[in-house]
Amino acid sequence: MRLGIIGAGPGGYVAAIKAAQLGAEVLIVEDTEVGGTCLNSGCIPTKTLLASTELYSKVKEMDRFGLQLEGSVQPRLDLMMARKRNVIETQVKGIKRLFKSWGIKLIQGKGRLKAPDLIEVSTDEGTEEIKVDSVIVATGSKPAEIPLFPFDGRTILNSTDALELTEIPRSLLIVGAGVIGCEFACIFRELGTEVTLIELLPRAVSTEDEEISDLLEREFKKKKIKLFTGVKAERVELKEDGVHTHLSDGRELVTERVLVSIGRSFNSEGIGLEEVGVAKGERGEIKVNRRMETSVKGVYAVGDVTGGILLAHVASKEGIVAARNIMGEDVEMEYNVVPAAIFTSPEIASVGLREHQAKEMGLSYITGHFPFRALGKAHAMGEISGLVKVIADSRTDRVLGVHIIGPHASDLIHEAALAIRASLKVKDIVETIHAHPTLSEGIMEAAEDVHGSAVHLPRKS
Repeated sequence: MRLGIIGAGPGGYVAAIKAAQLGAEVLIVEDTEVGGTCLNSGCIPTKTLLASTELYSKVKEMDRFGLQLEGSVQPRLDLMMARKRNVIETQVKGIKRLFKSWGIKLIQGKGRLKAPDLIEVSTDEGTEEIKVDSVIVATGSKPAEIPLFPFDGRTILNSTDALELTEIPRSLLIVGAGVIGCEFACIFRELGTEVTLIELLPRAVSTEDEEISDLLEREFKKKKIKLFTGVKAERVELKEDGVHTHLSDGRELVTERVLVSIGRSFNSEGIGLEEVGVAKGERGEIKVNRRMETSVKGVYAVGDVTGGILLAHVASKEGIVAARNIMGEDVEMEYNVVPAAIFTSPEIASVGLREHQAKEMGLSYITGHFPFRALGKAHAMGEISGLVKVIADSRTDRVLGVHIIGPHASDLIHEAALAIRASLKVKDIVETIHAHPTLSEGIMEAAEDVHGSAVHLPRKS
């Protein structure tokens, strides 16, 4: 089996390695750099910057931890960006070493389908056609171009541009209080930027449980991050004193820079899909089934370009499913248990149903809560903001959803993901001994609170 993959992001490169492990001869075509958006201009660079700002936050309150520092520590965005580039380079080299280890051929160039079994590759040296047995399209997505905003990469920025700044903005308007917008808000506010967020929807991170959104908005107020919801930008003017953004509620905001973090467009143009007959949706996404098959036999698609859940770990799992099916297995994607993480301060993580979804579905449910401030480990760490929320079926006791806002939420959520996937009950979490002192105890106590028996909460009246 000879497999050709177009795109070496988290969907494509993982599919390549899995297919090679299963015995395929694999070649992968990438026109920029391996790792895709996640590694080069998304997940990894933002988390690298967050590591710097979180450390800076700790340093500023060292005296609270019984430590003294002679002199002051100042943030240097240019040095943070240099560290970010180093982290990316290290990860890129790691993927290329994996390719070499598994005998995967990486071709630097632009891939295009000429037929279901033929890939045309354009490189600096010319064009060649490569015969394959199957194809996986994993070309990803990019920030959407919004006509209202005159993007220039310096004053009007998209999320990729923001990762190349070398000077800390004095003031920044972020359009869109979703995952990307809120993460950047936390990064730049910690560096001293005056940050304002605007959001068309009624609340920030609207994909999350309402209680989680409410708590994040309270944390934003503490950090002096301004948030205006239910409004949109209607007109933008570039003037000598900054960017003037006119909002739908009549307000005019003047900031040094504007970061637009709304919308993604799918990289499905110019790669031969129409000529081969691969069906696309109204947004330009490639239509696939749960086996990751497109409308054309032998052609598969994974990741953002399919328009589903735009998360790197979902793309990777889709890549594995596609590779296994190409190699003769019969497997389907499962989307009912996908953990999500938002790296704000504090972090947010969730899996399963939100409470408003349970209501809309007419389910009989009950909830349990436990605040981080009731955990000894949280106090020892000096991070007591946040809570764990468990949603359970009131008839069967099965765990339906878990939502966390607080320190290390992204690491804690996987116990809950396993519980939901395995159809475990609340009592299964409660009866599992959790080490002390840990943050994981918060999940156990929230599960106990479902039935009003959390040891470290006062009796409910």
